[in-house]
Amino acid sequence: MPDATKDASRQTKLKPGEALDMAGLVHYADDAIVSRTIAESPAGTVTLFAFAAGQGLSEHSAPFDAIVQVVEGQADLTIGGRGLNASAGQVVVMPANVPHAIKAVQPFKMLLIMLRTG
Repeated sequence: MPDATKDASRQTKLKPGEALDMAGLVHYADDAIVSRTIAESPAGTVTLFAFAAGQGLSEHSAPFDAIVQVVEGQADLTIGGRGLNASAGQVVVMPANVPHAIKAVQPFKMLLIMLRTG
């Protein structure tokens, strides 16, 4: 499984007052995971990911709560040993310090919102 790669436009942040097509802000790459951070502050980060089919993130945990908004496609998630399938339009909460993993069942885009605590 290749490491996540960075989209060349990753440094471009969203501008206030713009309405943009979320799925169009990150693009698929063959056999890869592409990410683009679209917002970053002391409160957290908002990052878009595009996973090629079969790609995933191995089990890990994070010190912050995270919310996954599925933008396109379908993925299998494991959170605290419990498996679930999520598809476009669904939202999944991944609690802080709970191991989780993601695998794209088909090409899959997600918005990851990391919420830092004070």
